Amino acid sequence: MAKRKKRVALLPPPPSPPVRPGLVSPILPVPPEIERPDYATTGTPSPREARAVRTGNEIERMRVACSAAADVLNVIGDSIEPGVTTDEIDRIGHEDYIRRGGYPSTLNYKGYPKSLCTSVNEVICHGIPDSRSLAEGDIVNVDVTIYLGGVHGDTSATFLVGEVDDDSLRLVDETRNALYAGIEAVRPGAPINAIGRAIERHAKRYGLGVVREFIGHGIGDQFHTSLQIPHYFDPGYDTALEPGMTFTIEPMLTLGEPTLVVWDDGWTAVTRDGQRSAQFEHTVLVTDSGAEILTLPSDGLPAAERFRR
Repeated sequence: MAKRKKRVALLPPPPSPPVRPGLVSPILPVPPEIERPDYATTGTPSPREARAVRTGNEIERMRVACSAAADVLNVIGDSIEPGVTTDEIDRIGHEDYIRRGGYPSTLNYKGYPKSLCTSVNEVICHGIPDSRSLAEGDIVNVDVTIYLGGVHGDTSATFLVGEVDDDSLRLVDETRNALYAGIEAVRPGAPINAIGRAIERHAKRYGLGVVREFIGHGIGDQFHTSLQIPHYFDPGYDTALEPGMTFTIEPMLTLGEPTLVVWDDGWTAVTRDGQRSAQFEHTVLVTDSGAEILTLPSDGLPAAERFRR
């Protein structure tokens, strides 16, 4: 007697052709009067250890930098439409960083050639802006980080390009909600893994995969510190959260399996099965009672909410 096969839910084919690399334009210049991070010239960040807990002065400067990053993201959001190239998105972001007196944190960080990341459809993260035009039905994550006042502010959102299919809309909505679930888990004394537990539970509730290779990170006067924030539950991450800690929460969720491959450029990570991925990110501060979202724009409405449908 033949063994009965276990029924497996099959995903529909991806709603668009695979993303392919386009032409990458030259690095945009930064005026000499703009303050630069330590890696701006060499591409190599300082190996020094950073404190996990920020000083009061650092926190005030981070509020300014993080708000500026959120403002840049909103400016970019207004430009998202079919036909715009990701290179044009990079130019808009670059010019807005400079207008605010900040340096694009990603520019020449470990050799990265652009001022922000644009990750389209099945690109999970670190997509390099290029000559590809956005098409009706795409989704695109834009990840911006500004170096301003000696500290970094880091935030991202996934935008809908025109009308998108229902699965993509569900993916984007629930990735946004997973971010907020993670933020709600932040409180003094809670283990770091409480954040990943909340995100993973939400993702599983909606049948979404959680990317494990890329995680949140400590941030302050350094772009990335040794503090690590997984978006899945790992019992080993049991360090207690303390008031004054600043870090990013940036879950990347997928419609299909969360396994990935990285392009030959060494940056662009894509889902192995070609299914779409979405990401949202805030920089947060641990307070005496919970979490403060630092990456709120000057008008208080972040891109995750402003461009929500």
